[in-house]
Amino acid sequence: MKSVAIPRLRTSKNIAHTSAIPDFLVPALSYPPRSRRYASTTSSTADPSPSPQTNGPPKRRKPLSLEKRAFLDSALRVNQAGELAATLIYTAQTPPLLRSHPHLRSLMQHMHSQEAGHFSTFNALLARHRIRPTLMYPLWTVAATALGWGTAMLGREAAMACTEAVETEIGTHYNGQVRVLLGWMREMEEKGEEVGDELRELIGELKRIRDEELEHLDTAVGEDSREAKGWPVLNTVIRGGCRGAIWVSERV
Repeated sequence: MKSVAIPRLRTSKNIAHTSAIPDFLVPALSYPPRSRRYASTTSSTADPSPSPQTNGPPKRRKPLSLEKRAFLDSALRVNQAGELAATLIYTAQTPPLLRSHPHLRSLMQHMHSQEAGHFSTFNALLARHRIRPTLMYPLWTVAATALGWGTAMLGREAAMACTEAVETEIGTHYNGQVRVLLGWMREMEEKGEEVGDELRELIGELKRIRDEELEHLDTAVGEDSREAKGWPVLNTVIRGGCRGAIWVSERV
């Protein structure tokens, strides 16, 4: 059996709300040497015949096409990488921010906790579908940590400007994925195919995560992100970096 281990991460031990890296930051995912399989319904060994209570003709169960499977592989891979980066940004920002702005403790802990939960969700999805993480993992780890620490050292407004820029791109990214998956659902329904619980649950999770990311964006704006020195340049550079990282992670 081949396995893919995600490198162990190191961060500062003096983070205000935690004394050690949470377990979900250092997952080790194993991938059995079997081909990936997705279906429009949840896997089951039960008889696929319709229930006696079902009205009308039975709906067909059809596996996803190669194109759709490739989209899901790419989407889940980049989502996991993005949530890793977001978690590390907040991890790096927290110590310098709290030294000068201790009142931000609960806010930083709340946002970090949500990002860590998102990261855990996509780790589980990658393991379930045997999708390898991006090969750029080590680079994104360093880049996210440097971005978080660097913007925090520039001050509260710059740290919040970083959050605003990152969450703007992430929110747009998740919206695009939700639109694609909803399109699949409509297509399946029009063809009389069954839409499985797994696809519905994935759409629900993406919507939830997107909404929490947009909450972070609104919070950052409320915390004077646009008062940061050089905000237009900072916003443009960080958003451009996010788009580049998304493009690479989808493919590598």
